[in-house]
Amino acid sequence: MRSAAVQAQRLAGQALPVPQSTMEPLVPPDVTAELTQILSNLVLGDNEIRSNAEVVVDERLSHRPDVYLLALTQFATRPDTVEVMRSFSLVLLRRLLFRASPGSSAKSPRMTLYDRLSSQTLTTIERILLHSLLHEQIDSVRRKAVDTICDLANNSMERGRPWHALQAQAFSMCKGADPSARDSAFRIFAGCPNLVMDLQTDAVLRVLQDGLQDRQSVEVRHAALRASVSYLTSCDQHQVAQSLSLMYPMLDTLPSLSHAHLPKFLNTLTPLTTSHPQLFAPHLHALLSFLPALIIPSADSGPTPTVARPFPGTQSFTFPPTPNGGPVDDDELDEEAEEVRKAALEFMISLSEAKPAMVRRSDGWVSAIVRGCLGGMGELRDDELSSWLDADPAEDPTDDAYPHVYEQSLDRLACAVGGKAVLPAAFQHIPGMLASHDWKLRHAGLMAIASVAEGTSKVMQNELGKVVDLITPLFLDPYPRVRYAACQCIGQLCTDLEEVIQAQYHQQIFAVLIPTLEVPEPRVHAHAAAALINFCEGVERDTLLPYLDPIVERLLKLLNPAQDGSRPTKRYVQEQAVTTLAMVADASETTFAKHYSSIMPLLLNVLRNANTSEYRKLRAKAMECAGLIAIAVGREVFRADAGAFVELLIRIQNSPVDPSDTMLPHYLIATWAKVCQAMGPEFEPYLPVVMPPLFRAANAKADVSVYEDEEAPESKEGWDIIEMDGQQVGIRTSAIDEKCQAFETLVIYCSTLGARFAPYLQQSLEMVLQSLRFVLHDGVREACALVLPMLISCGKASNAIDGDMVGNVMQHVASVISQETDSTFLASLFKCATDSMRAWGDGTPETRVALENAAKQQLQALADRRKARSARTAAEIEEDREDLALLEEMEEFALEELAKMLAIFDPNHPLLIAIPSVRDLGLGLGAWDGDGDGGDE
Repeated sequence: MRSAAVQAQRLAGQALPVPQSTMEPLVPPDVTAELTQILSNLVLGDNEIRSNAEVVVDERLSHRPDVYLLALTQFATRPDTVEVMRSFSLVLLRRLLFRASPGSSAKSPRMTLYDRLSSQTLTTIERILLHSLLHEQIDSVRRKAVDTICDLANNSMERGRPWHALQAQAFSMCKGADPSARDSAFRIFAGCPNLVMDLQTDAVLRVLQDGLQDRQSVEVRHAALRASVSYLTSCDQHQVAQSLSLMYPMLDTLPSLSHAHLPKFLNTLTPLTTSHPQLFAPHLHALLSFLPALIIPSADSGPTPTVARPFPGTQSFTFPPTPNGGPVDDDELDEEAEEVRKAALEFMISLSEAKPAMVRRSDGWVSAIVRGCLGGMGELRDDELSSWLDADPAEDPTDDAYPHVYEQSLDRLACAVGGKAVLPAAFQHIPGMLASHDWKLRHAGLMAIASVAEGTSKVMQNELGKVVDLITPLFLDPYPRVRYAACQCIGQLCTDLEEVIQAQYHQQIFAVLIPTLEVPEPRVHAHAAAALINFCEGVERDTLLPYLDPIVERLLKLLNPAQDGSRPTKRYVQEQAVTTLAMVADASETTFAKHYSSIMPLLLNVLRNANTSEYRKLRAKAMECAGLIAIAVGREVFRADAGAFVELLIRIQNSPVDPSDTMLPHYLIATWAKVCQAMGPEFEPYLPVVMPPLFRAANAKADVSVYEDEEAPESKEGWDIIEMDGQQVGIRTSAIDEKCQAFETLVIYCSTLGARFAPYLQQSLEMVLQSLRFVLHDGVREACALVLPMLISCGKASNAIDGDMVGNVMQHVASVISQETDSTFLASLFKCATDSMRAWGDGTPETRVALENAAKQQLQALADRRKARSARTAAEIEEDREDLALLEEMEEFALEELAKMLAIFDPNHPLLIAIPSVRDLGLGLGAWDGDGDGGDE
């Protein structure tokens, strides 16, 4: 370890001389002239010219990379080059250096243009860039230079080529008189922390602290903060322990900042709350003296006490904050202050998610966040009702101004810290909000209950009756958006407290929900229908039956109202009515048969006539509904319409493919599966129709795209953009989801048809065995593990497979088990092996040996993981108690299934003795508490 200052001084003396002027020719003039023209063409809007220029660049770089990259570097740093072109050239240099070289091969797939450059060329490029760093006058260009330098330094060090001159120059610049130079130096430390990781910790901390306390420039302080976060994130545990003092000057940058600068400082600190939340533990009290004022709106005393608190018996407060006690002007919301609020809230939520036990112990932390969220949720506009009522929910123009971030933050907080911490803080205010004269507060109170329900469900059960009593009166609220929020609240509670609320409070809920299906506002009665779906998903059949007739009657009116012109039906209302009918049919089962003749003809009529693009969703929902009704009423009732329904499905499936209709493939596969369940063995003749598209979906490959730098597109439906190995990677999740659905449908076909599925057995087995290792989607693997024993049973019943084939299948399963590291899926694999052996009968000795060896490997791996956890300190275990409890619960499931598998071979199998020993190595944290409270504190 060396002193940073001493080393920097020594290294500065070793730095290679830089040309006095970057105009000094380093490449032939003709190359410079050609490159100038190429760059000009690359920035043109003409696609053909630009494409031709790209071809020329590739050709030149494949033959003379040294010359052209050197020319590009010099062009990017020449003072006579236009500013925009300097920036563009620096970005281009950064991309070209580390993109795959034309000379890459299977033996060296990671070969880049950088790797083809001579040491002399690299040294010259480094010297020119350092010269530019010192002399560039335009901030935007200098920052592009910093980005390029950081990329070059990081990649060089990965290849074992240190850049000592950069280290020396950065240390020299951070102590210089020019704020721009200091800013650039700390940006380099932020982008390339490895420059300082081998230096003496105290010396590095002094340099960072000086930057954090820079009196001249807030930009320098921010760059130093970024460098400090990058340094702490890159430190090992020992270095972090030595660097705790850095947190004080880092956090001290916040209080003196204006609202213009606070968000970026808070956003810079937020990733550290996730990666190293324990660093903030000594500072929670100080943060509580500062952050709540940023997220909690000020109270408005009102013109009179009665207006301010119209219900004195409740705790009520008014949002949004009013400047200087004056009235709120919704059109002049302070965007700057709003950005501060969101940044501070995200900081506090992220820390709460990373260390819930730590923040629960900090008195006032949770209550401050709750108040901040409730305040933000009350900030709706008074002048949007007409637009809101007229809008299709999927294309609501008022949605952009809706305070989603506060609802989501309250939900995240509740899921992180649990009901014991959140509910008292929330219900200190919610009753008063629901009783407020301001519709926005009543709306916010309802949405707050919906937001906390998931994370607090176990604790909320104890007071559920009181909660329901608070909600139900608001179904009669005069303001439509409040009634909409009441529907949302009940629907969310039905999901998060499934079965409990349906069983205990169905009478109170139906008494308000069914009449709401007839209110005049389409958005409200459609949302009431949506809430019924949530209710039906967790209701017992006998509980639903007394309400079935009035529900169906009102839903049919929404689907097919009287054609008197009094109230034109909105398409989204019809879509929702169809969806809700499907769920009601599913929940009421055979009792729904008396409504079958009223509904099925309507649905078939939709399938015949809804052929244009605007009716895509209605058609898909009608398919789904008809399938669920068919299952509910049974084969005998459905048989009369089965032929017509199947013919319509075949017609839709064979119609020309519309690439923009992403719903149809999903709904077709799902509906065919429902028809199979309804028809049972009578579905066999349609297998040649349904299996080819199912196999195509099941065999779909993961669609993955790798993007360079800023090229990654914005998030779009059906795609996830993630960072992997420093690269932006796009994964088409829609295709993977369809693959999962295909395997789940395979389960239905095989289990329903049994031996009749034999013609498709061989192809199905090959797909299933291959996809047991499909790590991009857990659902695919789970479905494969579930269907494999069914396929073996089908093969046995139809004599389509023999013992050798089953032996090969089980050998493959054993191989997958031996390599599996996910305890959750491990339990499914052991169960798959057990059920497969039960389906076929006695396995071969080779099968037994393979599965026993896999079991031994997994027992040893589980024992090693549990020993490693036990070696952690008590404080570390307590901090991660909830995650560890969940992990060990999943391991317990795996051990249980392993015991069942071994018992198939021998009820007294020797390995059964090892299972209790592995179980005893656990931490003994008890069952995982899904409410996230981590026990009483």
